[in-house]
Amino acid sequence: MRRHLVGLLGCVALLGVLGACSRSKEGPTQAGGTDAGSTQQAQATPPPAAAVKVKLALNWVPEPEFGGFYAAREKGEFKRHGLEVDILGGGAGVPVVQMVASGQAEFGIAGADEVLTARARGVDVLPLFAVYQTSPQAIMAHASSGAKGISDVLTKGGTVALEPGMPYAAYLKKKYGFGKVKVVPYDGGVARFVADKSFAQQCFITSEPIAAKRQGAEPVVFLVADEGFNPYVAVVITRRELWKEQPERVKSFVAAVREGWRSYLEDPAPANAVMAKLNTTMDAETFAAAAQAQKPLIETEHTRTNGLGTMTRERWETLGKQLVDLGIIEKTPTVDDFLLPEFLGPVPKTSP
Repeated sequence: MRRHLVGLLGCVALLGVLGACSRSKEGPTQAGGTDAGSTQQAQATPPPAAAVKVKLALNWVPEPEFGGFYAAREKGEFKRHGLEVDILGGGAGVPVVQMVASGQAEFGIAGADEVLTARARGVDVLPLFAVYQTSPQAIMAHASSGAKGISDVLTKGGTVALEPGMPYAAYLKKKYGFGKVKVVPYDGGVARFVADKSFAQQCFITSEPIAAKRQGAEPVVFLVADEGFNPYVAVVITRRELWKEQPERVKSFVAAVREGWRSYLEDPAPANAVMAKLNTTMDAETFAAAAQAQKPLIETEHTRTNGLGTMTRERWETLGKQLVDLGIIEKTPTVDDFLLPEFLGPVPKTSP
């Protein structure tokens, strides 16, 4: 089901920022006709500027993990901040980081580990907003197995389906080893899990466990974050050039996203209905269950103090060291080179 780390290009030529919006030259006329003076005055008073069009590239199909972005669009938050946002649905292998770095999309969604891997390869993208403060990546097993944590799953035999090339899998392999289990490729579904009581697999806490329960299984779910590997997930990124040339536009986008997520957390139903039309593989009940399951991963003690989506230096520094330790990157990217203080929080209070 989930994301695959796509191969990232090296430094790429970035496109220029969006041009200024054109303005109409037409103005109001006076009753009884117009004269040259009134026409000149009308031409000098343009209407309000049109909303700026930007693109947001998702790294997966429309699901609750993107609910706040759709809520921001449907509730008018983007429009209120002067933006018209085209949300591009993603899928397996969609090169979001490359799309953002090359200017095909002004904003995109990626994992924090992808961001650091890209930067280590010379791709100058910047993280702006982290939806998931706690990673939803997990391992699920059958309750009948008696497993109390990931250590039990990986050390007491059986079969585990996962993607060995993913950073979280490398972390678990280094911590526990895979010598006592049979590791098989993750196939994106739950059919084997439902059929085999000795089978465990990777999952997102918002997806596969819900599907397995609906098919009669009784899964227990263990977050990889609890093992010490907790990258931010669903991170909004942009390219440095856009930030340098249009910082207020970037700030406006982030502000609208934050408002959209607040709205979605309070009432996910409207945005879920929109996403359900775009992703017909999920029904309304699954959308609602996933939205509920992800809430504690998005809104935490940190976000209640600092604001939704805000990040910390410590989290990025820790992740960088872990990726170096796992051999995924050679050197930890300098945090000050990409982490902007504007997006660390606390978020300033705004007047109504």
